[in-house]
Amino acid sequence: MDRSPVVVIALFLVCCATFMLAQTPAQAPQLSTRDAASQQASAAAATFDQVIDRTIEREHFFMAQMKQLHPLVETYLQNLKEDKELNAPVPVSDVYFLGRLDLSSGETDDRTFSSPTTSGLGKRMLSKLKNVYSMRFMPLGFAQMVILDQDFQRKYYDFTFVRREFLGEIKCIVIDVAPKKDAGNGRFLGRIWIEDQDYNIVRFNGTYYPHPRSSYYLHFDSWRQNLRPGGVWLPSLIYSEESDLKYKLGQTLNYKAQTRLWGYNLKDFRRNSEFTEITVDAPQAVQDESKKAQDASPIEAQRAWERQAEINVIDRLQQIGLLAPEGEIDKVLQTVVNNVMVTNNLDIQPEIHCRVLLTTPLESFTIGHTIVVSRGMIDVLPDEASLAMILTHELAHIALGHRLNTKMAFNDRMFFPDERTFERMDFARDRGEEEAADKKAIELLNNSPYKDKLSNAGLFLKAVQARAPQLKNLIRAHLGDSLLNGDATRMSSLMTASPQFDPKKADQIAALPLGGRVKVDPWTEQLELIKTKPVAITAAADKMPFEVTPFFPFLTRFGSASASPNKAAPAATPTPEKTATASPSGQ
Repeated sequence: MDRSPVVVIALFLVCCATFMLAQTPAQAPQLSTRDAASQQASAAAATFDQVIDRTIEREHFFMAQMKQLHPLVETYLQNLKEDKELNAPVPVSDVYFLGRLDLSSGETDDRTFSSPTTSGLGKRMLSKLKNVYSMRFMPLGFAQMVILDQDFQRKYYDFTFVRREFLGEIKCIVIDVAPKKDAGNGRFLGRIWIEDQDYNIVRFNGTYYPHPRSSYYLHFDSWRQNLRPGGVWLPSLIYSEESDLKYKLGQTLNYKAQTRLWGYNLKDFRRNSEFTEITVDAPQAVQDESKKAQDASPIEAQRAWERQAEINVIDRLQQIGLLAPEGEIDKVLQTVVNNVMVTNNLDIQPEIHCRVLLTTPLESFTIGHTIVVSRGMIDVLPDEASLAMILTHELAHIALGHRLNTKMAFNDRMFFPDERTFERMDFARDRGEEEAADKKAIELLNNSPYKDKLSNAGLFLKAVQARAPQLKNLIRAHLGDSLLNGDATRMSSLMTASPQFDPKKADQIAALPLGGRVKVDPWTEQLELIKTKPVAITAAADKMPFEVTPFFPFLTRFGSASASPNKAAPAATPTPEKTATASPSGQ
């Protein structure tokens, strides 16, 4: 069985390629919860052979389900180099991919999300760059890590029982799996964890073997979660890492990467459910329940027109899975914004709302009177004052009257393929507006509850500035404004009053690792704040600002009482020993 390799020898290194989004299905996928085999074999397996047979049956059922689903797939990768002073690897460059997985044809497919700077770097061009000199990562390879084997059969593998162990609350049977001789290229080699009720594979850790002569398969740790009732386990998190892979001319590949999947159940967010709730007794009984008033005044009409543009954009971003539904974290962000507004006597109409972009790159922007902050940004901010700095900068744009282009009020502007979103939607501000917002934000912050804690925010900006040359794709914005704009750093005046950034100082937490704040439900896209216990920092290498870390989710069964976001964290968020760092929620 041949797979698309995850890395190939290529003519040049493309630092940022992004996956293209397919059109969102109009209806939510309807998944079966049991196949005929599992319905007939509900009793526990009595022998090891029965465990293997049922696992293979469930994996075939899993593949059939995945053909109906088209989740978003995001991979963020950091190339590493050993830092002798820290005695740990640190990032030297990064790569970012975003796309939608499509298994409907029976083969793994990726659809590339292009932006103005990456347009033209689609799958066709990627497939041609397979020649000589430098190592290049292929998006398709990371997407394939959701699949153990597209044709998982007993005849291709040897199975060895290891032990039983718990992953979270899930009791698992642990088995080592190795391809038989002459089983073909790209078979799985490693370890699998099988839950002991329906015999679904919930985790697999290893690589594909053997690899073709001119390409390489990478090591990975792939997790599935029970997202629906009836034993439906779907891919959600993948960690990949290499530290000593030798390739052409004796060069060594050293990297770590996170892959996240979400958007399995993208619904029609135009609220079709509201129509289903209408009861019509007679034609004359149907009445508009909205507030009765006269025609809008010119000012009201202008605001309504701007609000229409805002709603159109927000709905479109939510439909394609880039914007999270309204939820708990929005309220946390709103509280911080309200703290600043109240102490500054700001009365802004229409009222301001906050939303979260589901992607990793650090960016924030406004859509009309809606402040949008990326999940990755929330992850790495060290405290509430730093969060207040990001939000207040966007609040300043609104207070200064920096408006959304009202061309978006025309609904036909939303009629474009999902893969063109980064090209058609641009919320970045020009240099003049950014400088004005910086000045206004400093004024607002100096009269806010956060005025005595802004040195931490300045330290965060210094950390961004120091890491930006190595983490260009993490710092680069796709829809809005980056923290860095050429040689200018947002809110740079805050850095003058902050301490010197020292990555070797163990008790100085300038930024957090990725993945420590926010948990995404891959089925509903709802967000939860991860509430983990502080972890003592014993060495500077433990801080890992802006860095990728492995995943270790606490697995639960769908609907169980212990299914909690507090138990589903990746690596715990570090806290320096004897030094408390506040979360954005203030907890």
